[in-house]
Amino acid sequence: MKQTLTHFDAAGHAHMVDIADKAVTHRVAVARGSIRMKPETLALVKRGSAKKGDVIGIARIAAIQGAKRTADLIPLCHPIPITRVAVELEIDEAASTVHCTATVECDGKTGVEMEALTAVQVGLLTVYDMCKAADRGMVIEQVRLLEKHGGKSGSFVAA
Repeated sequence: MKQTLTHFDAAGHAHMVDIADKAVTHRVAVARGSIRMKPETLALVKRGSAKKGDVIGIARIAAIQGAKRTADLIPLCHPIPITRVAVELEIDEAASTVHCTATVECDGKTGVEMEALTAVQVGLLTVYDMCKAADRGMVIEQVRLLEKHGGKSGSFVAA
């Protein structure tokens, strides 16, 4: 099966994919990423004593907002009527890392992979923003789609 990039027309011009004839299905995407930091910075996050406040709580809200605003940020994404966004932020002391997992759902004609990936990125960027006074060397890494379900292409689960 030949793979093609769907956001280009026959002449090679960028365009928004026409989803008018696609079926409405329940769609789910899960993405995850991490931000690694100094142990002292992670201690601030864990205690909730970072200069700007509750890092985990604010990052969760930012991630949800990021999912909702994806079509405003990624030029060829369709605005999607999201039915659910769930964000988990997990402190991993052994790795001096905060992991962010976002699950996004909708009943629609196109998937929510970009919304889940955007949620993770915005959540992790918010952690960076709130902690940068203590640690400018933080590293955002391993952001990826873990799984997606629904639609014509079916399911995908990362290896």
